[in-house]
Amino acid sequence: MTKNEISKTVLKRLPGYLAYLKTISTTNISATALAAALGMGEVQVRKDLAMVSDGGRPKTGYQRESLIDDIEQFLGYDNTTDAVLIGAGKLGQALCGYSGFEAYGLNILAAFDNNAPASHTQEGKPIYPMEELENFCKSNKVLMGIITVPAQHAQEVCNQLIACGIKAIWSFATSHLEVPEGILVQYENMATSLAVLSMHLQAQIKEKK
Repeated sequence: MTKNEISKTVLKRLPGYLAYLKTISTTNISATALAAALGMGEVQVRKDLAMVSDGGRPKTGYQRESLIDDIEQFLGYDNTTDAVLIGAGKLGQALCGYSGFEAYGLNILAAFDNNAPASHTQEGKPIYPMEELENFCKSNKVLMGIITVPAQHAQEVCNQLIACGIKAIWSFATSHLEVPEGILVQYENMATSLAVLSMHLQAQIKEKK
C-alpha cells in the first residue's frame, strides 16, 4: 500500500507509535501491548501497523527495531525533506533553530521575510528577503514550505509558495488556506490544541465537584 492510499488520520497516528517504540527497550512488541500502552484500540493499531509493515508474527509480535525502520521508511524519515520557512519572527526563528526536526527527516534550508534584510538566525540559518524566494526554491528543488506569518498574510504567502513549485505546506497560521488540487496543507493550530486541553481540564474539574 502506498502513502497516497493511507488516510491522513492513519498518517497522524504513525509518529505516535514511532515515538513510543523509541522509548522502550524490549526486543519484540505486539499490537496488543502497543495499543494498551497508548490507550488505543487493539484492532485499530493492528490495522495501522499492517499498512506499513509485514513483520508481525503470531505470539511474538513485531521485532521492535525492524518496526521502527518500517515506520520511518514509510514516513520518509530516512529521506530528508528540504523546506523553506516564511515568517522569520520569534516562532519562525524558533522552528529554524530546532535541531529535533532532523530526526523526522526535515531540513529547513532558509527563512524568508518581507521585513528582514539578508541575515541569519542565531543558529546560523540564512534569512532572505521574499524577492529571493522563487529563485531559491527552484535552484534547490524545494517542495515543502512552512508558514509562520500572521493569519491575514497567510493566503498571500501560500500563493507565492505554490507559484514557486511548493507541493506541501505546513501552516502555523490560524486561517484556512485555499489551494489547488494536488497541494497538501497540514495545519498546526495551537488555538485548537489549547481548546481541547481546556475542555479536558474543565470536564475533570466538574467531575470532582
